[in-house]
Amino acid sequence: MFQGPFTESILKRAQERALLSIALHNIRDVTTDKHHIVDDYPYGGGAGMVMKPDPIFAAIEAVHQGGPIIYLTPQGRLFNQQIAQELAQEPRLTLLCGHYEGIDERVCQHLITDEISIGDYVLTGGELAAMVVVDAVSRLIPDVLAAESTQEESHGSNMLEYPHYTRPPEFRGWRVPDVLLSGHHAQITRWRRKEAIRRTRQRRPDLFAKLDLSSKQDQKILKELDEEEQS
Repeated sequence: MFQGPFTESILKRAQERALLSIALHNIRDVTTDKHHIVDDYPYGGGAGMVMKPDPIFAAIEAVHQGGPIIYLTPQGRLFNQQIAQELAQEPRLTLLCGHYEGIDERVCQHLITDEISIGDYVLTGGELAAMVVVDAVSRLIPDVLAAESTQEESHGSNMLEYPHYTRPPEFRGWRVPDVLLSGHHAQITRWRRKEAIRRTRQRRPDLFAKLDLSSKQDQKILKELDEEEQS
């Protein structure tokens, strides 16, 4: 499952340049029984299977060399850009992908140091969630991307990003906003700020409520947006 996402594009180049190292470990490889069993029926009954504590402890203890041990689970703290930035400061991360009904609680209590969810929904396993975390964190590592590429992104400051345009200047009668063709950098910067505020207010009122828009420029932008909506 991991071969495509981890061996293409930006993540591939980051590994080739030794900016990033990704290692995959199969929990079944540390089992000692003939059938390499990693799950069992839950005590107390119920549907599904639960991952056993002994192979998980053995697998992680065999490779862990410091840093957070993160379990990908719907019960974890909700992943966001701030958490990605936090994790990008760590020299090493260990990610545990759950399966079935989950993992034995003793793993959570005595081995896991953090639990992360990528959204309020349930996946068939933690692999896709781990891919999301790796991708979001890796691109924040210095030199993986050009520094300016991550400075004005959506969620970087609780605000959605402004709209982007490229050539041609007109397509099917739809024109690029004149200000972006003007070469006037101050006006372009203000337009982008205004459109970012507009988009955040319209699409993510929860983020908009957290913004500090107390500056004179932002107050003037808000007044303009109000007037445009009323017209």
